[in-house]
Amino acid sequence: MNLETNSLGFNKKPSETTVVVAMSGGVDSSTVAGLMKKEGYKVIGITLKLYDDGKEVAASKQCCSGQDIMDAKRVAHRLDIEHKILYYQSKFKQGVVDNFVESYLKGETPIPCVQCNQTVKFKDLFDFSKELNADALITGHYVKSLTQNNKTNMYRAIDENRDQSYFLFNTTREQLNYIRFPLGGLFKDKTREIAKELNLNVADKPDSQDICFVPNGDYASVIKKFKPESYKKGNIKNLDGKVVGVHDGIVNFTIGQRKGIKVSNEEPFYVIKIDAEKNEIFIGPKEKLAKKEINLKNLNLLADNQEFNQKILVKVRSTGKLLEANVDFQNNNDAKVNLFSPEYGISPGQACVFYKKDQFGHKVLGGGWIKD
Repeated sequence: MNLETNSLGFNKKPSETTVVVAMSGGVDSSTVAGLMKKEGYKVIGITLKLYDDGKEVAASKQCCSGQDIMDAKRVAHRLDIEHKILYYQSKFKQGVVDNFVESYLKGETPIPCVQCNQTVKFKDLFDFSKELNADALITGHYVKSLTQNNKTNMYRAIDENRDQSYFLFNTTREQLNYIRFPLGGLFKDKTREIAKELNLNVADKPDSQDICFVPNGDYASVIKKFKPESYKKGNIKNLDGKVVGVHDGIVNFTIGQRKGIKVSNEEPFYVIKIDAEKNEIFIGPKEKLAKKEINLKNLNLLADNQEFNQKILVKVRSTGKLLEANVDFQNNNDAKVNLFSPEYGISPGQACVFYKKDQFGHKVLGGGWIKD
């Protein structure tokens, strides 16, 4: 007897389908767990303990704190599903926090959320879900996935204000075929409405806003904690090489920054370049931030070469708009992106993510890390 495909794309009943739901303790992942339970799937909730939070961390608007773990346990109890906690502090420290600190010391602007998805969430949790013989790993990310001919593609979420595809560009093809994103077709207010209908204790819980291991958004304090020697005074120079000021450490600056430079001028100064080797900051007028060429490294491609033959769209920061461009692939998994119009404040350490619009939406073609 042929069974109809269930909502996750499997040719068997939901009651015969085991899913692992990554439960952070927030409203999105909790709602996903509730939806899977309501549809009759066998649900195992997994919450990751990623860092040892102190009082100052637990009080800030972050994910994966001690309070979040308790919220996830309460949701699991309410839904009557199995719940496990995985203690990944050392994995998270090595794969995310250390990378974050070292990136800033190189004069880059890192994105720890991408590293977290790339390592502990979509690698270690992926492997653990496979060990449990689960049919799929489910997350509360706002992205869409579409499977055709046993190949899954990722698309921007319908709710573009919540879309998280930029942070997931490093997802592999194997992972995409295994992970499901039920919220990609919903707006956030609908998610909260469903959470209330399911009587979940987190229905009105505020969204996390800070990087999870950075108390109150003060990333410099984290770097000072792990690398106190990084706070070395150095020169601030104009673009002619003249010393115009002194800084307390390059970790306090990012490309495109305007505030906190403390050098007076009739027109505003912006950080144009950071020379980590010489411990120097270069500043200048805004127009000097304009770039039309971006060099990338460590590409992750989710599309065939022919999809890049014509113009594509790229995003160079999580909050940025889609920009028209074309891509020239080079050796050693590098690429050069040619923007059709100049963009300002492009920073090494950020990601450049590729998109192409088709009949289903904006498809993620992959991306790479910005070198310069």
